Amino acid sequence: MREGGQFHAILLPGGVIPAELAYADLVRALGPEVDAHPKELELYAGSEPPTGWGLQTEIEGIRRFADEAGFERFHLVGYSGGGACALAFCAAHPDRLLSLALNEPAWAGNEDRSEEEQAYWRRMDEIMSLPSEEMMAAFSASDEPAASQPPAPPPGPPSPWMASRPAGLKAMHAAFKSYRLDMERLHRFDRPVLFTVGGRSDPVEVRAEGRPDLLARVFPDFSMDTFEERHHFDPPHRGEPERYAESLRKLWDRAGGDPETRGSPR
Repeated sequence: MREGGQFHAILLPGGVIPAELAYADLVRALGPEVDAHPKELELYAGSEPPTGWGLQTEIEGIRRFADEAGFERFHLVGYSGGGACALAFCAAHPDRLLSLALNEPAWAGNEDRSEEEQAYWRRMDEIMSLPSEEMMAAFSASDEPAASQPPAPPPGPPSPWMASRPAGLKAMHAAFKSYRLDMERLHRFDRPVLFTVGGRSDPVEVRAEGRPDLLARVFPDFSMDTFEERHHFDPPHRGEPERYAESLRKLWDRAGGDPETRGSPR
């Protein structure tokens, strides 16, 4: 929806790079007609995961953030861990969303997993049980396509925010295992859903985490866009922000007006 000539959008990051850094280039590419708000995960509100944190914490955080921004309805964009949070929010509050953009979400429910998906998540259980430094290295390597090398860390000491990431990723992994994503509510969401994937991403990871084949059956209005030169740790909002901005504008244009004029999902 546009109000005052603007799209209203909330952008959720993955489980590593902070929202403002992750989405700086995309916000510039979207331009002044988009009121785009990168939102940090509630998981990283402090130096350690908040007591009792779970996906419900992120759902309430998104709702509160939208209320404070004055967004009655808005477009929601989520990458990796933020994509998982976006799916959970969509199931909980479908009436607040005009569209949903998922960029290789890190999780899309636990039910009816294939043998391949179950094996992938058993491997992730093993990775998350490692000591923090080993876990981060194994986590990065597990999501890298075979044809590329893990990205070199920037010169100098690690950014201060990196200290909270091992515990955050472990908490996120545990939350995915215990949360039930309501597929029936997602199926009643009739607004446009865009799933973007990197052509160089590990296809097993994409199938096991984001489950695009499943989501294509769940969402009535589902489309996919492949960014051939991107992979999970080099996502389009950072690697090709102008093209990704154009994909989002097309999605938002297709979303049309206020869902009250065509029946809000409940």
